[in-house]
Formats: sequence, structure tokens, C-alpha cells
Amino acid sequence: MTAHDPIRSDAERIHARRWGTLAVLSLSLVIIGLDNTILNVALPTLQRTFQATAAELQWMVDAYVLVFAGLLLTMGALGDRFGRARALQFGLLIFAASSIAATFATTATQLIAARVAMGIGGALIMPSTLSVIVNVFPPAERSRAIAVWAGVSGLGVGLGPLIGGLLIENFSWSSVFLVNVPIAVIALVFGWFLVPESRDPSASSLDLPGATLSIGAVGALVYGIIEAPSKGWTSTEILVSFAIAAVLGAIFAWRETHTDEPMLDLALFRDRRFSGGALAIALTFFAMFAVIFGLTQYLQFVLGKTALEAGTLMVALAVGIPFGARISLKATEHVGTRRVVAGALVGVALVLLTLTQWTPTTDPLVVSVTLFALAVCMANVMAPSTGSVMSAVPAAKAGVGSAMNDLLRQLGGALGIAIIGSVMNTVYRDRMTDAAAAAGVPPQAAALVTDSVGAAITIANRVGGAAGDALAAVARGSFVDALHVAAVVGAVVAVGTAAFVARAMPARSVAESSHAGAPRSTEGAVNLTR
Repeated sequence: MTAHDPIRSDAERIHARRWGTLAVLSLSLVIIGLDNTILNVALPTLQRTFQATAAELQWMVDAYVLVFAGLLLTMGALGDRFGRARALQFGLLIFAASSIAATFATTATQLIAARVAMGIGGALIMPSTLSVIVNVFPPAERSRAIAVWAGVSGLGVGLGPLIGGLLIENFSWSSVFLVNVPIAVIALVFGWFLVPESRDPSASSLDLPGATLSIGAVGALVYGIIEAPSKGWTSTEILVSFAIAAVLGAIFAWRETHTDEPMLDLALFRDRRFSGGALAIALTFFAMFAVIFGLTQYLQFVLGKTALEAGTLMVALAVGIPFGARISLKATEHVGTRRVVAGALVGVALVLLTLTQWTPTTDPLVVSVTLFALAVCMANVMAPSTGSVMSAVPAAKAGVGSAMNDLLRQLGGALGIAIIGSVMNTVYRDRMTDAAAAAGVPPQAAALVTDSVGAAITIANRVGGAAGDALAAVARGSFVDALHVAAVVGAVVAVGTAAFVARAMPARSVAESSHAGAPRSTEGAVNLTR
């Protein structure tokens, strides 16, 4: 090539501004993390505002998760075909517009519809961010960029409860949606100049049958996971949902192995970098979302903290994840990906086991220190595992590869809340049934007492006196017992995953990215413009 070759000049210009590109991508990613946790703090206010039923409150959260997870693979494939920067921009526009629309909602149904639209936007945003990183950063710097991406992905999750608490305490409920708008606008403006366009140059038409099957299979699976704790894992509706997911998933797998242009190359799962990293990511998010689910209730109902105080204590997560992701870079250089990921999973298990020593009067400082240690360990799983997964994916297919990575995170998180939530509810209910009867609580109120610790504390306050105090003490103690059991379950899952990783994952997965699956430069692999 000559010195005036426009393709080479464009590639050099894009690489020169790659860290600015990463900053915009990180800002876009913060929205997704925030939206996963910020709404939980606002649910009591939304219940009062819209006179929402328990089911409507649940779907304010779950409608976003269901649509987001269901569309991830399809949106990742669309980004590969039509352009990842374009997908990111459309996603940000949809997310901002639906966030504004949410503030005009006058019924719970309208708010749920806005959350559905936000899920569409999120499904466009998240895979675009990681796939652009893979195509912009050379292999020598890709691990560092992915570590930043992994750190930021947890930053929003950790900051959500604090920001939500601050907004609800000082402003109206609409502020938890409006906070998305300036972030999206800034990302859009700077992204126009700093995020280069990239796509798969050999992409043919979208595999519409594969896309339809994937949406149906993932949607049915996520619906079953979300609804199982309340309707029962063996209820007809849940079993039918899982059966539909299994059938559609099997047809999807057959389709993708019998078409010349599959949306998802299932041969990736035979690559130990991909399968080992994917499982580690999924089960780390299983533990993370389960812990957040349990700890928000522990802090508010057991320790008696306000939503803002609980959010402040959980900032330890937001600090620990970026800190741990940075540590993982040096660690993988010295001992390799496999040892770092397996060791970090053992660390997650050990930290979770310390929760079995918590009581209804544990010092909040202990809670924050534990969360920080847990976040550091989780980050040492997430960052190297993400690098491992993406090193197995050709750069031209980075969009759908990133979407698969993101989908596993969502499925892991949803399963964590569903399974650990079910375990905790079962243990709590068993402990509280006799306590409600001993306190002389009427049958209708007793059903509420055994349903949740929050309801039990409210009823105990109404009962008052020694009986009320005794009921509240038993409720707090029962919830802590349930948390202990959940921590042990999470620790067992983490140790099992560590054993799999130690056996299956290559020693230095990320280092292999420079000569296996990802080209040494973006030139020739993608079409870069702007």
C-alpha cells in the first residue's frame, strides 16, 4: 500500500482515537448497568403513584429484562450486518426516547410499555459496545480495553441503588428515568465523532428464521425463569414455558448447523476459550444478582437502613469491580487466564461463605468490606473471561459474539435471582410459619408474614408491644438464616465453576487472541468508515 492509501489512513486515524472511542462506549454501557438496579429503589414510590398490583410492579422490572435478553442475539447480528456504530446510535435514541416517554406514563401499563421499548434500546446498545472494542483495538491492547469494559459494566450496577435512592429522596419518581437522557445524549454526540463504523464485509442477508427462533427460545426461557419463583417451578405454565424454550432452542440449533449463513456459529461452543469463559461469566452474574437481591432486603428490612443508606453501602460494589478488573490485567499476564479465573471463583466462594457469620446486628462496615472483596473477586472472573470469549470469535462476527456474551450474563443474573430467591423464600417461609402462629397473627396477615420479611416487619409494627417486637425479631432472624443458606448455595456453584474452568479453559486464553480467531488489525476484517 502507498502512503496515500485511504483505507490505511482511515485505519490509522481510527486507532489513534481508540481511547476516546472506549470512553464513549463506556458511557453508553453505564446506562445499561444503571437500569438493571436503579428501578428497584423506586418500586415502593411507583406502587403508591400508580396503585400498582404486585404483578404490575414485577413487570415494570421484568418487561425490560425479557425483551432485552430475547433480542440480544438478533440485534448483535443486525449490528454485524448493518453497522455497529449505527446500532449503538439507534439504541441510544430508542433508550432516551423511551425514558422520556416513561415520565409521561399515567398508568402502570403505560410504564411497562416504556420499559419494553427501553429493552429494545438496551439490546442494540450492549453488544455494539463490546464488538466495536474488538474491531478497533489491536490484540496487544484488547485485554486492557475489555478490562475497562468489564469494570464499567459493573459500575452502573453498583451505582444504581445509590443514585436511585438520591433521586427518589429529593425528586419525583420520574427522575429515575430522566437520568438516562443526558447520558444518552452525550454518548450520541461524542459517538458521532469518535465511534467508527464497522461491519462484517461478507455478511449476507439476516438469518430471519434463526432470529425468530432465537427470540422465541430465549423469551420463553427467560419468562419461565422470571415467573417460576412466584408460580412454582413445577406449575403447568412454567413447565410449558421451559418446554417451548427447549423445542425452539433445538430447532434453532438444527437450523444454525444446516444453513450456509448461520446467525450464530454453534461450533464456537467447542472452543474451550469460548465455553469456559461463557460459563464463568454466566455463573458470576448468577452470584452477583443473587447477592444484590438478598442484600437490598437485608440492609433495609433487617438492619433498618433507608433506601439511600442501603445504596450508599452498596457503592462498594461499584468501586470494587473496576478496581478488580484492573488487577486482573497484571494477574493474567503473570499466571494466565485459567488460574486467575479459577482462583477468583474460589475467592467468590470464600467471600460468600463469610455471609454465614452475619447476624441481624452485623456492623454495616462489615457489609461494605464484604461487598468490596466480592466485587474484586468477581471482576477477576468477568474481565479475563470476557477476553477469553471474544478471543474465540472472529472480528467480523464480533456483534453476535458480543451478544452471546451479554445474553449469558443476563441469563445468569435472572437464574441467580430466581433460584436463590426461591431458596431464600422457602427457608424463610419454613422458619416463619410457626412464629406467626405463636404471635397470634390472624390467618390473612400470617400469609403476608410468611411471604416476605418486609411485610412481616410492617405487620409487627402494627401489632406493637412485646408480641410485635418478638415477631419482628423472628422475621429478621429467619431472613438471615435464609441468607446463610443462599450464600452456601452460591459458594457451591462458584466452586463447581472453578473446577470446570481449571479443567476446561486454556491457560492463556486472552494471549491467544492475536493469532486465533481475531486478526492482528481491523484492516481486512471489517469495513471501517467515518
